[in-house]
Amino acid sequence: MTLKTLGAAALIAASTTVAHADDWTAYTYSSVSTTSAVKGMTRIAERVAADSDLEIDLHLGKTLQIASADITQAVGDGIIDMAADFFFSGSVPLARVLNLPMLIENDDEWAKAYAAMEPTLVDAFAQQGVVLLGGYRYPEQTIFTTFKINSLADLDGHKIRVTSPEQGHFIEEFGGAAITLSGSEVPTSLERGVIEGVLTASAGGAKNWHEFLPYNYRFSVNYGNSMIIANADSFNALSEDTKATLRAIVAEEGPKTTAAFLEDEEVQKKAQSEAGMTLVSAAEGDASDASAKLAPFWESWAKENGPEYEAALATVRAAIGK
Repeated sequence: MTLKTLGAAALIAASTTVAHADDWTAYTYSSVSTTSAVKGMTRIAERVAADSDLEIDLHLGKTLQIASADITQAVGDGIIDMAADFFFSGSVPLARVLNLPMLIENDDEWAKAYAAMEPTLVDAFAQQGVVLLGGYRYPEQTIFTTFKINSLADLDGHKIRVTSPEQGHFIEEFGGAAITLSGSEVPTSLERGVIEGVLTASAGGAKNWHEFLPYNYRFSVNYGNSMIIANADSFNALSEDTKATLRAIVAEEGPKTTAAFLEDEEVQKKAQSEAGMTLVSAAEGDASDASAKLAPFWESWAKENGPEYEAALATVRAAIGK
């Protein structure tokens, strides 16, 4: 357990020292209440309270002393009962197979890949003391920059913020330097030239950082997703009816959150364009070039991590026909 999660434990212990079936503490990585992510989690909490004896107290990102990378661990350790976690890959790295660059390229492929991987993901989260209830997906991660960009070749020599080692490999394949920063560090890093671009969605990070990013290259690198999870002991302490109610509500609200993000993506693209951002369509040949460069990486990534990863990659590729 990290010092930050220990701090969170001490904070929450002031109000509760054991999991209560009727009173849960939930957390989301997002610190902005108006995002589709937070609105979705808020609806879950409100609906569960109305339809069962379970009360869920939702805390926004940064309001508890839990680092983004520690959220799944904090749930597994019982520091919090429930969470939406975008940064789960450190705790459940097998799940990163869904985020490999150029592997999943459209909504249909995502749906097929996730359905095929879901049983494996349920087991992987269970090993962390966590129940995987569902989740939601962001729109495609595209490239936002401070410099003019017309093709992937223009990444050469530039510093780009990424959110995973796999995204970093993509940037490096095209001559860029991958840099990992927390979301709160992005604006000042763009201002100071520490980074010159980010991989994100128009309805994701670009919604807050667009004023620093005059160019958006509409090339889909990969998809990012969040998992909605619960502490296994807390979940098992619920009545069977409440368990079923919680699962059913998450199963409805997860896809609704995804749909809201996709709708907001179009709204934000339009607003960002009208505010002066230059949106550039993907250059002919970039997709095939990127796929050719990244396909060997999928294989090496899986092989380096072991048979379980190779099996997961094979499952996804069979599901989407690649």
